[in-house]
Amino acid sequence: EATSMNTFQYTPQGVCARQLQFSLDDDGNVSGVSFYGGCNGNLKAIGKLIEGKPAQEVIDILKGNDCAGRGTSCADQLAIALEQALEY
Repeated sequence: EATSMNTFQYTPQGVCARQLQFSLDDDGNVSGVSFYGGCNGNLKAIGKLIEGKPAQEVIDILKGNDCAGRGTSCADQLAIALEQALEY
């Protein structure tokens, strides 16, 4: 049986990245993470590290990660976006 994918777009708040996009399969696994803007190499690395992992596991690891005292980070914004996608 083929697994369907839902693709989500999210506009991060308080960080350099202007947009992020990712997909979740029926089991809640993350794929295809891409950020627009922000620290290109680091954000590509995050996408590679979490490819195929359960969204909740990614949230547990990245939520609350801070960048330069902003109270958030691109990784934290991804966690927030994943939480919203899981509620969808």
